[in-house]
Amino acid sequence: MTHDEVVGLFDTWNAALATLDPDSVTALYADDAVLLPTVSNQVRHNHEEIRDYFVSFLQKKPQGVIDESNVSVLSETHATNSGVYTFTFGDGSSVTARFSYLYVATADGWKILQHHSSAMPEG
Repeated sequence: MTHDEVVGLFDTWNAALATLDPDSVTALYADDAVLLPTVSNQVRHNHEEIRDYFVSFLQKKPQGVIDESNVSVLSETHATNSGVYTFTFGDGSSVTARFSYLYVATADGWKILQHHSSAMPEG
């Protein structure tokens, strides 16, 4: 896995958001993934809970842009990307948030094992 390939995993995730299909987004997460979402206080521990979050989040028609990316390729099977991204929504509003992704290589390709996203505290 290269730096650019890790960055590309975000592009794949962002393209899945554009489908507005919660199943397409959820499929990018590992079976035992943990999601700490931007606009929910509930920690999501599995596909059912992650999908539930995206059902409502996708109604906002989000599209993300990475403002700052910090990639680390940890091994042949793990990589991280953390930084800042901004989401613009269908109603024209936006939110800037901090993010971190931990990716894991699986038999089905690279998946998100942990995803933390939180709004900027000084925003």
